[in-house]
Amino acid sequence: MTDASIEFLAGALDLQTVRVVRRIAEHGSLTAAAESLGYSQPAVSQQLKRFEERTGIALVERVGRGIRLTQSGRVLARHANAVATALEAAAGELAEIRGLRSGRVRLVSFPSASATLVPRFIAELGARHPGVTVTYVEAEPPEAVAAVRADRADLAITFSYPGDRDDPHRASARGLDVRAYGEEPMELVLPAGHAAAASAVVDLAALRDSPWIAGCPRCRGHLLELADAAGFTPRIAFETDNFVAVEGMVAQGLGVALLPALALTASPRHPGVVTRPTAAADVRSLHLVTARGAERVPAVRAALDVLASLAPAP
Repeated sequence: MTDASIEFLAGALDLQTVRVVRRIAEHGSLTAAAESLGYSQPAVSQQLKRFEERTGIALVERVGRGIRLTQSGRVLARHANAVATALEAAAGELAEIRGLRSGRVRLVSFPSASATLVPRFIAELGARHPGVTVTYVEAEPPEAVAAVRADRADLAITFSYPGDRDDPHRASARGLDVRAYGEEPMELVLPAGHAAAASAVVDLAALRDSPWIAGCPRCRGHLLELADAAGFTPRIAFETDNFVAVEGMVAQGLGVALLPALALTASPRHPGVVTRPTAAADVRSLHLVTARGAERVPAVRAALDVLASLAPAP
């Protein structure tokens, strides 16, 4: 392939073709790809046909009653996320030069942030940049990281625990930008009048004989690791992702729990519970995940700036 042909193919690529190929790779069909983009199937087919007519390169081929990406399509899909981010960054910078104040940020984050950090972020971003719109989807960290990688989200707010054996910010985030976003303390939730509540801080080992109420799979795993370090295996009586339900169960004396600060501030404190920090001052870490170079997209950069102003105190 000559340099001229490389320049020609680079010129023939456009953001929409890149997005279409990425969605076909993700969803496995033209129909699903079109639905995810908000287009009709004929419109997506025409997009691919125009590219083939310009370049002589087919990106999809028929297999039975369906389609699949050709080798060329798979190559383009492999680069699609980086290409889309770079083109959007360039378009955003050009828009700023023209004085255009508009954009979109697709945000994904975990449940306890939905009721605390996320509403503050959306309100503050809207106040500073009225032309920027935000869409939001709730998801646990592994799914949130996957959404950024698949270009279903521009920005993810995630968490991890020290010593996580399944940290979503390692191999699954390779090639993405992961920024530290502070820490939030973990608090023990005890029934009012519990003997351990007499102390300002509580050692987990003091609760070895108590039944426990566990949360999401990652939170449950962290509890098991902390308890193991304290020399016991917790007797988990109930499991629920609903942190309001956790407080209700604790208030009824059904067990004790360990919750992060964001979960505890998401709703008024139940009058039947008290909270105490752990003796080890346990925390969980927060992260911001974007595609590599996404901060060059003006709307994403604005979102990161707003989040920086709302970061948890160290």
